[in-house]
Amino acid sequence: MSAWVLPDHIADVLPSEARHIEELRRSLLDTARGYGYELVMPPMLEHLESLLTGTGEALDLQTFKLVDQLSGRTLGLRADTTPQVARIDAHLLNRKGVTRLCYAGSVLHTRPDRPQSTREPLQFGAEIYGHAGREADVEVLLLALDSLKVAQVSDVSVDLSDARIVRHLLSAACVQQVLPESHMLQIHAALADKDASELAALTKSFPKAVQQALLALVQLYGDYKVLDEAEKALSPACLLPEVLSNLKWLAAQIKDAKVTFDLADLGGYAYYSGARFAMYAKGAPDSLVRGGRYDEVGAVFGRNRPAVGFSLDIKELVRAVAPRPLKAAIRAPWGESKPLQEAINRLRQSGETVVCVLPGHESEVDEFNCDRALVEVAGQWQVKAI
Repeated sequence: MSAWVLPDHIADVLPSEARHIEELRRSLLDTARGYGYELVMPPMLEHLESLLTGTGEALDLQTFKLVDQLSGRTLGLRADTTPQVARIDAHLLNRKGVTRLCYAGSVLHTRPDRPQSTREPLQFGAEIYGHAGREADVEVLLLALDSLKVAQVSDVSVDLSDARIVRHLLSAACVQQVLPESHMLQIHAALADKDASELAALTKSFPKAVQQALLALVQLYGDYKVLDEAEKALSPACLLPEVLSNLKWLAAQIKDAKVTFDLADLGGYAYYSGARFAMYAKGAPDSLVRGGRYDEVGAVFGRNRPAVGFSLDIKELVRAVAPRPLKAAIRAPWGESKPLQEAINRLRQSGETVVCVLPGHESEVDEFNCDRALVEVAGQWQVKAI
């Protein structure tokens, strides 16, 4: 095998895409800062128990593991940044009031999420700690929508759900029997795939009302009518009415996007504990943003604070939008004369890109549109349109 061949689903990022990614990263961080979010930079690797305790099997399977040559302990390369930010909030900051944190950095996955996706996403996210009210849920939703707007994503739709629905129904079933973890995972998979026949087989020993409610979830996706149908279909299982009421309230706060509901949605990681959302755009193969409430994520760090947030892959986001136009630039000759060097420096200090043509070689660039040239006119260096 050639030495320069990269592992599957790992790729170099070339100039045009790299520029778009970096410009978008800066714009997203600026957008979060406009909401009052503070930037944190967690490390790429940590002790495995710190990364994974309480996060569920899905994240464990996505995490690369290695042995620390200094301590002999097992380390993990992060597959998701949220547990790290929860640790920072709980142990390093340890604030009493509301804390807003954001981040942007690479994560690594043992397997790609989809056939064409990368195993090295560039994850951007924002999280609020310390407020249990739905006001924090709305703020995160609106920040996520503004993030897509900054990226120039159009035709956005928001899909709402709540992790407590499935959790409540399964806990009702577990009152009468102890379900193995593997069985629970199969039920989750059947719900996610909306496979009613498989779900019926997996829940045949459940109380009748619980089984009927779980089977009803498979059909409960669509517009606002879904919530009315859910009130009827799920009432036998004693579903808390405030869950559906809260989803209706959250939907009413979204003004600039289409809103749908999928009450069986279990996508993402297992730490979600309340209202959750996914955001889609026309032409994108899957959700561009996922987020929601995960009040229990900090429990393993000894500080179980309310928490809500979202994350997205900037690389995936760049592929879902049109390429940005090339940056205008000025072509200049290479030379040692002081007037020429001073003219070039003035232009660069004013924010212009100046590409010097090295002797005998025309510059080969894909990233800049050299629409002007620095030329000498009557002993003065001037910028002229090409």
